[in-house]
Parts: sequence; C-alpha cells; structure tokens
Amino acid sequence: MIGLIVNPVAGLGGSVGLKGSDGADVQRAALAKGAEPKAGRRAAQAVATLLARRPGARLVTVAGAMGEDSARAAAVPYELAPSGVQEMSTDVSTDVSTAADTRAAVAALADVDLLLFAGGDGTARDVLDAVRELGGQAPPVLGIPAGVKVYSGCFALSPATAGFVAADFLARPESAEAEVVDLDEERYRRGLVSPRLYGSLRVPAGRAALSGRKAGSSDAAPATVEGIAREVAARLRPGARYVLGPGATTAAVGRELGLATALLGVDVVEARAGGGADLVAADVTEGELFELVRGREAVIVLSVIGGQGFVLGRGNQQVSPRVLDEVLGDGSGDRLVVLATQQKLAGLGGRPLLSDSGDQELDRKLAGHVRVITGYRESTIYRICAASEEFYG
Repeated sequence: MIGLIVNPVAGLGGSVGLKGSDGADVQRAALAKGAEPKAGRRAAQAVATLLARRPGARLVTVAGAMGEDSARAAAVPYELAPSGVQEMSTDVSTDVSTAADTRAAVAALADVDLLLFAGGDGTARDVLDAVRELGGQAPPVLGIPAGVKVYSGCFALSPATAGFVAADFLARPESAEAEVVDLDEERYRRGLVSPRLYGSLRVPAGRAALSGRKAGSSDAAPATVEGIAREVAARLRPGARYVLGPGATTAAVGRELGLATALLGVDVVEARAGGGADLVAADVTEGELFELVRGREAVIVLSVIGGQGFVLGRGNQQVSPRVLDEVLGDGSGDRLVVLATQQKLAGLGGRPLLSDSGDQELDRKLAGHVRVITGYRESTIYRICAASEEFYG
C-alpha cells in the first residue's frame, strides 16, 4: 500500500524568479506573475509509473489537490483516507495548503508501506515533523521532486524515478536514512545561501536513484572559478545573447564582464563587438526570458549542482522547456554551455550530469555528451542524461 501527498503550491515561485515558494505572500506573488502549479502533474507522473510497474499496488491519498487530483490525472485506481485535511480545489489561487495540512495528511496515511510526497525541501521538513510525531509507527517516505531547489537527499532523481523506486521497494522493502536540508528563503532571496540540516527520514535503499544532499562549492579555489569565468568571456560571440543561470560560478562570469548580475537569479547579457557585454535584463522570469531570446542567437550558460549533478530543473526553472526549445533548436551544440570545476566533477564519482526540465522528451534530446568548461583554456567532455532514465532507462 502506497500513500500519496501533494503540496500543490510546491515549486510555484521557480519559473517567476522568486527562488522559493514558502509563505502565502510568496505564493500569491507567484500566481500574480503568472506561475502555473506543476507539483500535481509531477506527482501524477510518479504514480502512473508506479502502477504501470506494479499494477497490484494500492494507492491511498487525501482529497483534492493534495493527492486525489493527481491520481485522477494519472488515471489509476485509488482510495481516499479520512484525514481531516480541508479539500483543496485544483485552483490554488483560491485554496492554499499549509504545513499543518501536510502534517495531518501524513498522520492519516501512517499505515501505508511507503509514503510518497510531492514537494520541495520545505515540504520535506513538514513531513519530517509529522514523522517524528508518529515515532516508530511512521512509514518510510520518498520525495517526488517538485520544489524550486530540492537540496535534501530524500528525493528521487525525477518523478518517474520515484515511481520506479516505489515499485521496487514493494518487492524489496529495504530502507536507509536520508538527510532533510532547507534554506531560509528570505536570506536566500538576498543572496545568502545558508543550508541547514534538520534531520533525516527513512527512505527506500538504493541511494543511486536518489538525489543525494547538495554539496557546497565553498572549497573551490577562487582562481579556478575566475579561470572558468575568463574562458566564458573569451568565447563570447558578438551580438549573441547569453543566459546566465544562478550560482556562484555563473556570477563570476558576470563579474568578469563587469556586470551586476544576480547570484541566484537568471540574467541575460549581450556580447559586444570588440569584447565585453551589456546587461540586457537581470533576475528575469520565465516569460521575460522567453521574449528576450525568441528569434535571437542565444546561448544558455549553466553551472552544475555539486554532489547531485543537476544542470537543469533545480533552482533554474526559468530556463523552461520552451526556452530551451527556442535556443537549442534540434540540438544543444555550442548553445548550451556547462560550467564546473574539476573538483565538482570528481565529486560525482563518474555519475552523469542530469536534466529534469519537466519535459521528458526534451531531456532525452539533450542526453549524450556536453562540453564542460573547467578552467581557463580547459574543458572536458562529460555525459549528460535525462534524470528519469539514468537508473531505469
């Protein structure tokens, strides 16, 4: 028996550049900027994969957008548990779930063999709180990644992977501990990255299919990051627009160009003839980014999340499938530039770079090998694959 809980507002602030979705004010601001809820869709993908692999599994969930809507969208049989959670409508602009709703749903599903939850690091914290209250009666859990950042180690690599892992767990119910990490989003929006360990959750064993905890980049030698920035600056093509994703390495590119770019946002710069670049727009939303690259020669510059290997789908949701399609066309070629120190690549232990853009077909199209700039006049060819297919392709 598998339980399902969805935080319907998880990830809402990603595509509109709000760097998180915690708090009703942020959620309302995200909706006002045109954000579309996606957590329910990602949960549906997970349970559809689960039931296709394990048709006899019983799916138990709670009413409305906190689970039932996703089960219906996946067209799978399900049961409702009496939870005391208010039924959320699909329209999250009128009904917004709270941390208390998540905790109540966990309590209602305490008897399942495995509890799936769709959300981000904030949702993982709420699940952890509820699991602590249940004590030894708590089931193991598994996160379906649907948040903006997803730094915790209790999440599967992708929604489809969550379904595969859950199906395999029913046959081999072995578990391990995984860490729950979260950021203070207010500090994060001010460019202060201060992850905090909150505890651990019991998850299905098989860590290779889980995201793992994000590793920091503070140990990278400044000269190495500056060398990467110099190499990017040296490769600029006059007239082309460059999309700089979030992160310390891409921020170094902005500094090298003498521009005030956002550490944790997505910026667009345009290379000048004769060298240098101009800042076209800083900290853009997905909609703004699409308009800025539409019909233009453009290049997307992204860094790698240390320890996890993600290039797309974690903290850079502004670089959406339609933006990628517009820029990359039929293939990435030299229009996707990946940045990482040799130390960060070595930390992956041979595991590939990952793409979880939200469009599985696009992720498959990107799969193969990509050039990674690792220093000044230094680069390497490294494998990249769809997060949904790395271990269950």
